[in-house]
Amino acid sequence: MPGLIRGVARTAVVAGTATAVSNRVSRRQQGRWAEQAYQEAPQQPVRYSEPAAAPPADEMSSKIDQLKQLGELKSQGVLTEAEFEAQKSRILSS
Repeated sequence: MPGLIRGVARTAVVAGTATAVSNRVSRRQQGRWAEQAYQEAPQQPVRYSEPAAAPPADEMSSKIDQLKQLGELKSQGVLTEAEFEAQKSRILSS
């Protein structure tokens, strides 16, 4: 009976190790595919439209809203750090 339990335990360890290795290989491969798809995707420049003239009292809240939108675009990876800084300085100087 101890030989049977040892055999079952060994099989369980081998199966668990194989599953862990298989999962890790799958995750690495998916990461590589995602990176490759990102690099192959055409990079299009982000175009911004000029905001409509806002009343002077609402100007600061409008700037804050625009900065929040820029921050979201940057965190999503749509804007690079340089693009973010350029747009931020444009908003703040207007």
